[in-house]
Amino acid sequence: MRAVVYTDNGPSSVLHLVDLPDPTPGPGEVVVRLVRAGVNPTDWKFRAGMMPKVHEQVSPGQDGAGTVEAVGAGVDTLAVGDRVWVAMAQHGRPIGTAAELTVQPAAHVSPLPDAASYDVGASLGVPALTAHRALSFATADGRVAPGSLASRTVLVAGGAGAVGNAAIQLAVWAGATVVTTVSSDAKGDLARAAGAHHVIDYTSADVAARVREIAPDGVDLVVEVAPAQNLALDLEVVANLGTIAFYANNGGDEVTMPLRPSFSKNVRLQGILLYTVGEEALRIGAEDVTAAVTDGALGVGEERGVPLHHFALEETAAAHDAVEGGAVGKVLIDLA
Repeated sequence: MRAVVYTDNGPSSVLHLVDLPDPTPGPGEVVVRLVRAGVNPTDWKFRAGMMPKVHEQVSPGQDGAGTVEAVGAGVDTLAVGDRVWVAMAQHGRPIGTAAELTVQPAAHVSPLPDAASYDVGASLGVPALTAHRALSFATADGRVAPGSLASRTVLVAGGAGAVGNAAIQLAVWAGATVVTTVSSDAKGDLARAAGAHHVIDYTSADVAARVREIAPDGVDLVVEVAPAQNLALDLEVVANLGTIAFYANNGGDEVTMPLRPSFSKNVRLQGILLYTVGEEALRIGAEDVTAAVTDGALGVGEERGVPLHHFALEETAAAHDAVEGGAVGKVLIDLA
């Protein structure tokens, strides 16, 4: 099989195309022939050395979509030929989704509904599961489903980003009123295409005042990408017993938290990292995300606020550079 790999950390130039032996599945595993792979910020950050490199040779990529090529012993939930989407593919493994074939635990491989494209499947993974985890803190049972967020108001910071877009689409599907912040009219258009009910340009508006107009008692949940910059605002607009769920450190690695506004509202500050969240949370997330895709509630493309950028496998370095450079939308690698 063809795969893009690196043996040393560094810039995107360390990535190179090689031929590797086709993998075979062990017990509880499946081999997926990938049609499309998604590129996330963690891919270039791992490659650049921001996280420890534990394998001699790495093929990056956590997300992808394709068909089941082979099934290992004990797997009865998937069959050869099934259309699937893959999440957390390179977590703890040397070969991710920048390869024609990848062997994965069956638990990390989910059915891709017939009506969903491989573009959609490869765009789920990290963004959709992160968004699901954030939204789950506002539901009674940790599930996100139609009606589970009814009567709730959710504020999504950075609604034009991959996780922000997924959070908007999932929250709308679950019945929430969604408010989002963006930095330009163009990004506002993307957030509206995702389904946001209220879009606020934080570069020109008094965000706290606008949120209070929409939700006088505060928002039930904040999905936050930049806590170092936004925590004071979040505490101002979050409701009593609300949650601020943050999944990134955009804008700074440390935050100063005013204590009284936090404990006086009984606010929960909730961190999210998929790599340490546990298999049960990933399973629940994958089930709920698949249900949303089945209902047509999660999509990609301009019409859903997710412009697509396609690269060939041999252009994986350019795909990494696009994500590192802040490409708006979803960067995909074509493998078929």
